Amino acid sequence: MSSRLHPLLEEALAAHGGYDRWRSFTGIASTIRTGGKLWELKGAPLIPVPRRATTEFRRQWTHVTPFGEPDWAMTWTPAHTEISAGDGSIIAQRDNGRDAFDRSFEGKWNPLDLAYFNGYAMWTYHASPFVFGEPGYEARDVAPIEEAGELLRGVAVRFPEDVASHTREQRFYFDETGLLRRHDYTVDVWADTPAAHFIADYVDVGGLKYPIRRSVFTVKPDGTLDRDFNAVTIELSEYALF
Repeated sequence: MSSRLHPLLEEALAAHGGYDRWRSFTGIASTIRTGGKLWELKGAPLIPVPRRATTEFRRQWTHVTPFGEPDWAMTWTPAHTEISAGDGSIIAQRDNGRDAFDRSFEGKWNPLDLAYFNGYAMWTYHASPFVFGEPGYEARDVAPIEEAGELLRGVAVRFPEDVASHTREQRFYFDETGLLRRHDYTVDVWADTPAAHFIADYVDVGGLKYPIRRSVFTVKPDGTLDRDFNAVTIELSEYALF
């Protein structure tokens, strides 16, 4: 772990089970059920069935199955995205998928766009906040915010240039115990839309703390949440480290 880790992040990593313990694993898988209004808006509705999302920690790699058809899967890295059938045949593939998005607010996403977005998003959620102990992440203080009567302490994290995520700099807010409760960012591939992402109900997974509920709302120009646009919901279960 970097000897210059921000004090709040050092506290948070300890509260989530510790950087060294996290570093002893290669990755994690979880069963996810995804909802929200984003998918219909983008013309890419998700079938409300359980899917298995697997990510690695020290390289950006995500595998999700099923994806589209029952025997299809998608595999994502920042450089290459593909959708494959159960027999191993390639249904669709693309290099440098981030460059292909229609980035307008209501612009439609095809299955490879959806796969790319899901790939980097799930990697970010599975890896945070542990990955901030790795080299190349920079942090600075931001003002605390009040959420549901609780004061959350914040830090802005600047991701390395070669790490694909929502945007380069994102804000993370922690409760008094050090657990992550809110994650704010803009979505580069979705018209730079500002979002507030709430994290709740932690469980122990091999000594590490992971949430089982995530909910994302868009943010209005005045900084308040658009409660009428619950963009994404994720229920996570059956975590397994490997």
